[in-house]
Amino acid sequence: MLLYQENQRYFAQFPKGFDAMAVQELTQLGATAIEIAGLGAYFTADAKTLYRINYASRLLIRVLAPLFSFPCKTTDQLHAQAKAKDWAAVMDPSRTFAIFANVQHSAITHSQFATLRLKDAIVDRFRETGRKRPQVERQTPDYRFSLYIHRDQAVVSLDTSGGSLHRRGYRQTTVPAPLQETLAAAILETAGWDGTCPVYDPMCGSGTLLSEALMRHCRIPAGYLRQRFGFQLLPDFNPIAWRGLKNEMDRQIRPLLPGLVAGSDLSPQAVQAARTNITTLPYGRRVLIETSDFRQITKLNRKLIVVNPPYGIRLEKDRDLSEFYKTLGDFLKQRCQASTAFVYFGEREYIKHLGLKASLKLPLANADLDGRLVKYELY
Repeated sequence: MLLYQENQRYFAQFPKGFDAMAVQELTQLGATAIEIAGLGAYFTADAKTLYRINYASRLLIRVLAPLFSFPCKTTDQLHAQAKAKDWAAVMDPSRTFAIFANVQHSAITHSQFATLRLKDAIVDRFRETGRKRPQVERQTPDYRFSLYIHRDQAVVSLDTSGGSLHRRGYRQTTVPAPLQETLAAAILETAGWDGTCPVYDPMCGSGTLLSEALMRHCRIPAGYLRQRFGFQLLPDFNPIAWRGLKNEMDRQIRPLLPGLVAGSDLSPQAVQAARTNITTLPYGRRVLIETSDFRQITKLNRKLIVVNPPYGIRLEKDRDLSEFYKTLGDFLKQRCQASTAFVYFGEREYIKHLGLKASLKLPLANADLDGRLVKYELY
């Protein structure tokens, strides 16, 4: 019996700073016995709940199902222990696989070599039992295995998400340094946006914040456009339960109210990208996206304003960043009365240039950037 089958325990990964929100979301989706551990959390769930979490989570990166655990202080021991496992009970050798390793505080220090030794163990196991050997495919594997070695104890898991959950599927085209989908969802979650006031993004880029707002209000599951999930390759996968759950959640999708989600951008290319992306989603054509410099907008009163301003690589080198952020601050103060703004700063040094008093500063990672989400009450 595989580990997750014994205890129904799984591990959810999420970005830095998402702890409280991720625990709340897991609880809402039916997980129990949630326990934070680093950049993730262990939780208990039955099969249907596991499917629901993968299909509906807006904040998680991936969910791992532990398969095997064993001690290993050397790569030879890793190979021997892994080869002794019944891999035929886990995977179909006619499909492809890839291994992603993370090694911490262990005698084995080289994650790539650990990956190679686990790969050899899987292949050797199939060879020695007279079966066809599975092929490795790094880019689009059928099976994604996670190898985590911590204090000389290895855990091999299957990625039940089948790749990062932030890849919703709506991003057909993009602009430089786009906002990650999970971060956009976290911004809207932090704002507590419930559709009682319109949301507007005056620098929408390729439309990530607008797309996430649309999905949030219309109750479109985050995985609505994904073609497959890793849990569909679990040996005890229940296709009837999965289809029933998916159909149940899809029936909850509701229309977008007119004028509730809108945005603009100075760049015609960005506006075209945003329109292309958001129209892949149900009711995406109801989102108004215009080509406009935010400085030309006369007013954005009584709205939730969400914005990821240009920074670093997203600005031309000859632009004056301090003046740009001062202008943005003046715009928010003078033309956005009775609104609330959530501004994401990919580089924290620009916060001081906005010239507004913040009511919240929250550390949130965007890929490798340790950014800050800042809330401004605009009276």
